[in-house]
Amino acid sequence: MFGEAHTLFDYIVIAIDIALVWFIIYKLIMLIQGTKAVQLLKGVFLILGIWLLSNLFGLTTLRELMSQAIAWGFLAIIILFQPELRRALEQLGRGSFFSRNTAEEENTERSIEAILKSCNYMAKRRIGALITIERETGMGDYVETGIPVNGQLTNELLTNIFIPNTPLHDGAVILKRDKIVAAGCYLPLSESPFISKELGTRHRAAMGISEVTDALTIIVSEETGNVSCTINGELQRNLDEDGLRKVLHSALDVSSKTPASKTWNWRGKKDG
Repeated sequence: MFGEAHTLFDYIVIAIDIALVWFIIYKLIMLIQGTKAVQLLKGVFLILGIWLLSNLFGLTTLRELMSQAIAWGFLAIIILFQPELRRALEQLGRGSFFSRNTAEEENTERSIEAILKSCNYMAKRRIGALITIERETGMGDYVETGIPVNGQLTNELLTNIFIPNTPLHDGAVILKRDKIVAAGCYLPLSESPFISKELGTRHRAAMGISEVTDALTIIVSEETGNVSCTINGELQRNLDEDGLRKVLHSALDVSSKTPASKTWNWRGKKDG
């Protein structure tokens, strides 16, 4: 009986061990997703694949070359992945590698308020806007289609980008955490036949990106001033201030604390 209990305990320990390893691997993948480190990681796997094939087919010279590459690979990884490793260590030191800390939640809350104020300003003046917020899925491919900004997210900067006839107003702005990563980005257009004919290119682009990533995208209609958003292939139209705030809190995993503020009057007509 004692032996059976001991065996069961061993199985539980092994299961926990495997689960922890997979969780750490998952967090590391999420950490580098959407960065150039993904391409470097593909190169590492390619070298390992060539080494295995050279062993399998007895290609001595190629095997020696790949063995040298692998032997020096650990040092190369430390050098090439230095920004990602530093960020991981910083998050681990702050205790945010496994959970969201208070400072990060406060930054997210400030970003949400900046987005809401900007959308309110543009909705009142019928300034068209397309704002995509990166979540878990990396947006690196779409960032590269636009112009790098890498600026602190503020209401003023976000609004200024979409002012008509400015160089960056046409296209999408991509946000990551509390940063404006790029502007003038191209998003894939949805080919869904179920999208209303009254919706324009911005809405189709917002639907398109929501079908291939988990990003949240906000649309301000240039024709009506209506505010809509897409996430996970679904379109929510005619959102008021409270509605958009709830969507942002839910999508960005922030507790819904609605600050006392003046209600913003967004129009509720047909989208364009």
